[in-house]
Amino acid sequence: MRERFSHRSYVIGWLSIAGLVCVLASRSPSSAAQSKSREASAQSSRPSTVVVIDAGHGGFDRGGIPRQRIAEKTMTLDVALRLRKKLLEAGYRVVMTRDSDFFVPLSERVAIANSNDNAIFICIHFNSASRAEANGIETYYYRRDAMTLAGDIHRNVIAGAPSENRGIRRRGYYVLRKTTSPGVLVECGFLTNPTEGQLALTTAYRDKLAEEITRGILGKPALVARAPASHYYPPATEVEAQPFNGYAGTDFIKAPPERSTARHRKRSKGARSKRSSHQRTAQRAKSGGHTPAKKSAPESAED
Repeated sequence: MRERFSHRSYVIGWLSIAGLVCVLASRSPSSAAQSKSREASAQSSRPSTVVVIDAGHGGFDRGGIPRQRIAEKTMTLDVALRLRKKLLEAGYRVVMTRDSDFFVPLSERVAIANSNDNAIFICIHFNSASRAEANGIETYYYRRDAMTLAGDIHRNVIAGAPSENRGIRRRGYYVLRKTTSPGVLVECGFLTNPTEGQLALTTAYRDKLAEEITRGILGKPALVARAPASHYYPPATEVEAQPFNGYAGTDFIKAPPERSTARHRKRSKGARSKRSSHQRTAQRAKSGGHTPAKKSAPESAED
């Protein structure tokens, strides 16, 4: 009797273990499928799965102003290559308008961007000015559907850099105006500024810029703590990360609409000639109808 009972217990025990194994085996593919489904859902929730990265300038075009010590083309390419690596790790497909030191015309950059469906366009630049004190980071967009992306990128870069917030501006730059996908141009600081130029020369800072731009593309909130400030900037303070809502906040700067330079010059010349005509008429009236002798000096310094 005891033998029969122990044998029955042995069989029941093995059946229980076998049943448990079957349950686990049946669950395993289902959880793998759920995991894949979650990944697919995350991918589909992204505004895009393709990023076209445009490193500004290149080749004979150094970028910046004449006699600028740090070549902008070198800094933009380095940040762009670091950004590519981080986006690939995040699961994006990345297309580069250039991946080494050669010149790409603006029309070709736009053509590369427009040949990729469901893409976003990220243009990397650094700023420059004749005034060494000019500093800070600014971000540009043109299309209405690029506003959120511009806000996300700008806030992350500002949170990760000890630089002044110069705001987000809407501008019709060629590469932003002609691309059929949402595009953002980031000015990552002034290479002509002693502090920002020195920062840009460090590998860690360029990697930090790429990291923050990646966070912006992923739609992550800006980090709460600002990066440590150098002696050139006021002490860093903790700022609360705010979600981006349209034009809310002070990041967006209302910029006047762009006007044609040629048209502006034509108008200016017309206005000046009209003024000059009125002045000559007034002078004739004062001198009793006699035309005064012309001065050898030019009428206007603007000419």
